[in-house]
Amino acid sequence: MTALVLAAAAWIGVAAAAPTFWTVATQTDFLKGDVEDLSIDSDGRIFLGPTASLLAETAAPFLWRIVTAADGTIWAGSGNEGQVLKVAPDGTLTTFFDSPELAVHALALAPNGDVYVGTSPDGRIYHVAADGTSRTFFEPGAKYIWAMVVDQKGNVFAATGDKGVIYRISPDGKGGPFYSTNTSNAVSLAIAPSGDLIAGTESPGRLFRIDQAGKGFVLLDSPYREIHAVRLAPDGIIYAAAVNDASGGADRPAERITPEPPTQPVPSISTEITAIAVVDSPVQGAATPTTPRSPRRTGRGAIYRILPDGLWDVMWDSGDDAPFDIVIEPSGSLLVGTGSEGKIFRVSGEPARATLLARAGARQVTALWREPSGRIIGAASNPGKLFALSSAPAQTGTYDSDVRDAGTVASWGVIRWRAAVNGGRVEVFTRTGNTSTPDETWSAWSKAYTNADGEQIASPNARYVQWRAVLSGSAAPGPVLTSVTTAYLPRNLRPEVTSITVHPPGTVFQRPFSTGEMEIAGFEDSTDGRAPNQAAQAQVQQSPPLGRRMYQKGLQTFVWRAEDANDDRLQFDVFYRAEGETSWRPLRRALSDSIFVWDTTSVPDGTYFVKVAASDALSNSPATALAGELESTSFDVDNTPPRIEIQPARRTGGRTTIEFVVTDAQSPVLRVEYSLDASRWRVVYPKDGIPDSRREEFEVTLDESESARNVIIRATDAMNNIATAVAEVRTAK
Repeated sequence: MTALVLAAAAWIGVAAAAPTFWTVATQTDFLKGDVEDLSIDSDGRIFLGPTASLLAETAAPFLWRIVTAADGTIWAGSGNEGQVLKVAPDGTLTTFFDSPELAVHALALAPNGDVYVGTSPDGRIYHVAADGTSRTFFEPGAKYIWAMVVDQKGNVFAATGDKGVIYRISPDGKGGPFYSTNTSNAVSLAIAPSGDLIAGTESPGRLFRIDQAGKGFVLLDSPYREIHAVRLAPDGIIYAAAVNDASGGADRPAERITPEPPTQPVPSISTEITAIAVVDSPVQGAATPTTPRSPRRTGRGAIYRILPDGLWDVMWDSGDDAPFDIVIEPSGSLLVGTGSEGKIFRVSGEPARATLLARAGARQVTALWREPSGRIIGAASNPGKLFALSSAPAQTGTYDSDVRDAGTVASWGVIRWRAAVNGGRVEVFTRTGNTSTPDETWSAWSKAYTNADGEQIASPNARYVQWRAVLSGSAAPGPVLTSVTTAYLPRNLRPEVTSITVHPPGTVFQRPFSTGEMEIAGFEDSTDGRAPNQAAQAQVQQSPPLGRRMYQKGLQTFVWRAEDANDDRLQFDVFYRAEGETSWRPLRRALSDSIFVWDTTSVPDGTYFVKVAASDALSNSPATALAGELESTSFDVDNTPPRIEIQPARRTGGRTTIEFVVTDAQSPVLRVEYSLDASRWRVVYPKDGIPDSRREEFEVTLDESESARNVIIRATDAMNNIATAVAEVRTAK
């Protein structure tokens, strides 16, 4: 009497005779779908958002870093070709610098408008003039250059790996180690108004404040693997984007950096944005505190807020989205670029709440930049592209829901939604198919549904359904969509009896929580073939609760398991037949428990089978109800004791010999014993040495030291039936 609970977490547990309602109404629900030019706030509202307009689409799979000039020129560091791309104010895309290395993770503007370029591996820093001429500016001897900043004096600070050293280079290109973080990689940098350096590291994920004398202090020892980005607000608050490493996946952008520069580097994607094959190892002479760290978080990332007095908190836990970069808006809210779905969130308020602002049309938003004009530009990876967020909401936006799995082919009901039109328009469409991912085999999008109170879904019956909402409006505040509900009725599937356990004869179980006299689970003294307690047909359970094991001769216990893919309530009929017969006879009908105890004394000895039929009629109409059945293995019914045939005693010299034969019509002779005038029982083995047949021959020999008037013989068969007989003899010493 069990039901298979469907794996989809969003299933609503109702009987198959009633429709299932799929409602999308929360931010978590809406974030499972795809948006274009729409925003989703923390209250689960969808409204027109900024457009992520394309500035340039590149051939590079990864864009890592961007900087801009006052005139609107954009430079972007890329991989896996190790190029710096330039987008002029008129939108022209050119290759500004082509390095011999594979990746450009670090860019910084020089005071005169030139560009510093940090490359990896075999980390080098290049000075590239405005006209594109370049020279090697500094070679730190590090493998990776992850980030660079320039202070007011023109000094360049470079965060490197794989030894976590930060270098300071003067404007003339001379420099050396400034601070060793004693981590695997120093990956992010910022300069405070005081001139102090703020640095984030990887393995472990720590945030340092380093004064101008090179004295470091750990501001944050996070449970995350990496502090990927650092931003300083005008009020002195530091915001840090922390991410976890997920090596081997494809959700985070990275490039495989090989020790030897290949002639034709091939892009590959893993989940590590900072470094590949970076190994944690003990360091000597650590200059930072080594206090016990909290367990590493299991989420993708978080935004930390560190106050000027050193207190910090987790401002926002990003959940399944890894935060890669931050922009601080004039209002104090944060824009956060994330992966693995290219989402841009606005995080604001106290406590902070996140609004999905836009999608970039790529897997990861790796860098964000706010221009002096207020325009937000960004770099994305997979594919590599540059985009800009519009300052005004789009006039039309589209939302495609997650794909809903009905579990089987379903009949569709109505679709309805709740929205505030606000002078705009909301249209909803549907499509269906029988593959989990929409493809060319799916139906086309339906006509637009316009009645928010509900319209019959026009798409053909199928297993999967998806809906689309299109919001249009030209004046603020524009339409707002708050929920969509879809009704469907899954086609009834046949229940399945997956197993039948035939317990050993006589094995029964006490009914749990019984009161008064001992009650046996699954046993009712009824012979009318009906279940005695119809009111007990209630909650379906996976297996019956069984109490203490007991023995009751003549009873046979059967326990079974059944599943129903529709989560229907099940009831069971039990039938039996003897070996050689073809027709089934009912034992019990309409059982609600998946256990039955049969009093086998009601039938002749023999070999039998039982069959359990599971029906979902309790949850379906008579026309749609289905049944599934399973036949058990064979088992013996034997309630007749063995027969003992004793031959006359035979005396030879001083010995007396008694021969006898034990036979059983149904089961093997299991044990034979004898007693002399009711003394202790003694085991006797058959002449062939093994008690394994239905007929066994025995011989008992008494010598002169043993005397008895009677020899009592007791025989037990495999079904625990016992027979006794007496052989009258007299032996003498």
